[in-house]
Amino acid sequence: MRPIPLTFISFFLTLIIGCNGDSDEIDIENEEPIPLNMYFPPLEGTTWETVTASQLQWNTENETALNDYLEETNSKGFIVLKNGRIVFEKYFNGHDINAEWTWYSAAKSLTATFVGIAQDEGILDINNKTSDYLGDDWSQLTPEKQDLITVRHHLTMTTGLTPHLGDYIPWICTLPACLDYTADAGTSWAYHQGAYMLLQNMITQSSGISFQDYCKTKVSDKIGMQGNWTSTLGLNVYNSNTRSMARFGLLILNEGKWDGTTIVGKSYFDEMTNTSQEINESYGYLWWLNGKETVVGTSSTEILSGPLVPNAPEDMIAALGANDQKIYVVPSQELVVVRCGESAGEMQLGPSSFDNELWAKINAVIDQ
Repeated sequence: MRPIPLTFISFFLTLIIGCNGDSDEIDIENEEPIPLNMYFPPLEGTTWETVTASQLQWNTENETALNDYLEETNSKGFIVLKNGRIVFEKYFNGHDINAEWTWYSAAKSLTATFVGIAQDEGILDINNKTSDYLGDDWSQLTPEKQDLITVRHHLTMTTGLTPHLGDYIPWICTLPACLDYTADAGTSWAYHQGAYMLLQNMITQSSGISFQDYCKTKVSDKIGMQGNWTSTLGLNVYNSNTRSMARFGLLILNEGKWDGTTIVGKSYFDEMTNTSQEINESYGYLWWLNGKETVVGTSSTEILSGPLVPNAPEDMIAALGANDQKIYVVPSQELVVVRCGESAGEMQLGPSSFDNELWAKINAVIDQ
């Protein structure tokens, strides 16, 4: 047998190392390295690394159709991150990089996150009764029924409190007179704004500081979010620029860690971003989940066949707010997609038909 030339062995080893090592993947067309490691932007300033759609070998010819659709549907800001780097950053209809917009119910997912931090710190336990934090008179339920309700039920929309769907004032009210009985805790699912906001009251009571300050200290400052809580029509809503929404999405993409620092613990994070009860499989702890067999929307208690967003990746999780505020996180593709703006037309409190239509446009660009 003839010996194999050393030059051939060297070339073969080079191929193996190039294919399996830690080196950057190469876009043959552009001959530029594609960063594969996860990137986190600095906490201050406007520096943020980018990667182009061409480098990712996405279908750039479909970008114009996506941008036109976003503008036509009253969008203000739109960002796509890949491995933390900005691929697309677009502003429409008078919006810009510094302009703030209201998250509406997408802030529920932010609230769920700092509730988890409070549990990690030992100042709150989601398995404890609500009355442990709000006292015995927080609702008009009998003591027996009230004692069935835990913090976890507020996180999962399963308190059993009358949801008052379609009746705005009782729906957002947190006064005891507004909190009445429909079903035992854990036996029904209904989107209840008042029951959710009580979580913020619990954080204020258990931490000794306002939930706004707790959120700022424990989440916003640690990941560089620039935002603030305001009260609008009886609701506590969060407002920020579009990049801050993307920062929060990046935290979730990295399972609660920011550049190696744990913000929210893994155990709670896993519970938060997976099905939390059997009634609405598409709901975690104030997070919407794709790829499930059933879903219950915000304006009804009817259980519908899923998934939440058929056109989106099955493992997508989402923070969704009224008037089509969207923070989509796709772990399998290492993507964060953010859209803020006016309603695209359906005027839903969370999920809407816009989700599916938007993902059809996104897929036309990112599918390879």
